[in-house]
Amino acid sequence: MRHGHTAWNRDHKIQGRTDIPLDAEARSQLATLCLPPPWDRAALWSSPLSRAVETAHLVAGRAPHITPALMEMNWGRWEGQHGTALKADPASGFRDIEDWGWGFTPPQGECPADLRARLVPWAEGLTEDSVAICHIGVMRVLLAHAMGWNFDGPAPFRIKRNRLYVLRVDATGWHSSGIGEPLTEHLI
Repeated sequence: MRHGHTAWNRDHKIQGRTDIPLDAEARSQLATLCLPPPWDRAALWSSPLSRAVETAHLVAGRAPHITPALMEMNWGRWEGQHGTALKADPASGFRDIEDWGWGFTPPQGECPADLRARLVPWAEGLTEDSVAICHIGVMRVLLAHAMGWNFDGPAPFRIKRNRLYVLRVDATGWHSSGIGEPLTEHLI
C-alpha cells in the first residue's frame, strides 16, 4: 500500500528519500480507514520514512516492522523538483518512467534495477502474509517484477492511494492478484 499524501505530493514534487511527513488532510482521511480482513492480521512492514510509518499506524492501529528494503527510490538531484519542469529542460536528462527500462538512473540517484535488487530478497524472505506500507517507486518495481513489465511503455497497472495491491510469491514465482483492493472504512 502506498503512503498517504504529503505537501510535496499535492505540489507534484519528486519526493524520493526526502522525509516529508503526511499532511493534515491525509492524516484525517487515513484515520477513517482500516486494513480489510485478513490483511488486518497480517505482519505489518513499513519503509523507514515517516510518511509510510505514520500511514501504517493509522490504517493498522499498530506499529510496523521497519525495513530499509522498502525505502523509496533515490531520485538524486531531482528530489524536490517538479517533473514537468525537468521534462521541459532537455539538459536535465529527465524522461517519463515508461521510457526508463530497468537501468535508467536519475543523476546521483538509483535505477529500478537497484530497487529490485533490495526488494526481491526481502519479499522472498517473508514467511507469512504481510502488508507493506511504502512508496510508489517501490510498488512500481514490485508490480513490474511480478507482471513482467520492463519500464518500457505504458504500465499494465495504475497505482492508487488507499488500495492494497496483492502479490503472491511462491515456488512457482511471483503472481499478482487483487490489484487495487480498496481499504475499508471504520464503522463508527
